[in-house]
Amino acid sequence: MKGGYFKDKVMIITGASSGIGLASSRLFAGFGARLVLAARSMDRLETLAAELSSLTEVLCVKTDVSVEEDCRHLIEKTVERFGRIDILVNNAGISMRAMFRDVNLSVIKTLMDVNFWGTVYCTKYALPELLKSKGSVVGVISIAGFSGLPGRTGYSSSKYAVRGFLDTLRIEHLYDGLHVMVFAPGFTASNVRNAALTADGSAQGKTPRDEGKMMTAEKVAEYLARGLARRKREMVLTPLGRLTVLVHKFLPWLTDKVEFSYMSKEPDSPFHK
Repeated sequence: MKGGYFKDKVMIITGASSGIGLASSRLFAGFGARLVLAARSMDRLETLAAELSSLTEVLCVKTDVSVEEDCRHLIEKTVERFGRIDILVNNAGISMRAMFRDVNLSVIKTLMDVNFWGTVYCTKYALPELLKSKGSVVGVISIAGFSGLPGRTGYSSSKYAVRGFLDTLRIEHLYDGLHVMVFAPGFTASNVRNAALTADGSAQGKTPRDEGKMMTAEKVAEYLARGLARRKREMVLTPLGRLTVLVHKFLPWLTDKVEFSYMSKEPDSPFHK
């Protein structure tokens, strides 16, 4: 796709150091967007900024989105540097893999703090600027935000919450020119499953799925750009993802059975049929 829509737009991407955030940063830099890259790893951000500096202007801000003050600082530094915000991509996120009966509740809290509250904090402080620019706010969720994913109670809960938050925000600003998009990739090849938390809060360290058969982060970034340029309200990626959302809407009992069967076949699945 042509990226002229993004030329000189000021764009914040959280979770920019890996996965979809990294691929999106590279894509939008090529389109000429002025980027604000946010993540916990400043080293990775600075390496990425050095790579992209020949394409566009880049600001790196070390940010833990689960910390409200970090999110406020991110927005303040953006406005201080660029004077405006046109697009906020709430992409930072973490997953989990454990049965709810086994999981430490601190794991659920961590998922909500990063995935849900991180989106709320960044959106809260960016909203005045986004209303001025009639800009876009995006929440990167998952098919798990439409249909519960077994073994991922905290993940699904946080993604449902983000979807509810953004859908409501859209209605509140229906006539203000604010664009709100819920963006739901399917399984995407990334580090998210390696970093997923287990029952005791430790990182899983490996993926239980064949990453080579998944949509690449680069392809997801292309869809994200398309949705932003067209100011879509919702994007659900992959045929399987769209089918899951559709069937869950009309035959939820069927998706319950299919998802249980599908997810229980994962190597070392925390539950079995």
